[in-house]
Amino acid sequence: MLRENSWPPRISILSSLLVLLLFTPARVSAQTSRAVAIRISGDLPKHLDLSAADLAAFQRQTIRVTDEQGRQVEYGGVPIAEILEKAGAPLGKELKGPNMALAVIARAPDGYRVLFSMTEFDRAFSDRVILLADRRDGKPLDSRDGPLRLVVPGDKRHARWIRGVTTLEVLRVR
Repeated sequence: MLRENSWPPRISILSSLLVLLLFTPARVSAQTSRAVAIRISGDLPKHLDLSAADLAAFQRQTIRVTDEQGRQVEYGGVPIAEILEKAGAPLGKELKGPNMALAVIARAPDGYRVLFSMTEFDRAFSDRVILLADRRDGKPLDSRDGPLRLVVPGDKRHARWIRGVTTLEVLRVR
């Protein structure tokens, strides 16, 4: 015998589950696109937590370099100078006097760190573009190199081409 109140709760539960199944993936993908890809902090006017979507809004650049195996490859991404400018780093005419003692430490989650002088990112000091890359030869970086990697053209050794970079910290050397 069928009870009068047994169907509405079942339908209600099924419809609730259906709503969850339909809308949860959209929420998760929106949260994933807002996840912090890189953090910019330290002696700066603004600290930034940039997602992949934030990085996509920057002007992108592509550079051709020789990789660790001696092959010509193309990396695509955002010049670090653009990101530092957005955080208020003293570049251009402001990079003089006491600001010449600014350094940038790039960090990866495995503890690997690389030190740069702020002058290495400034167009007035160097024509080299140090890139925060997210693509290699038109494809997203693989799990070994990415999701983000610093690419430093002109270095004879690739020791500063930090894989999986997650943090750029600006420090004043005292």
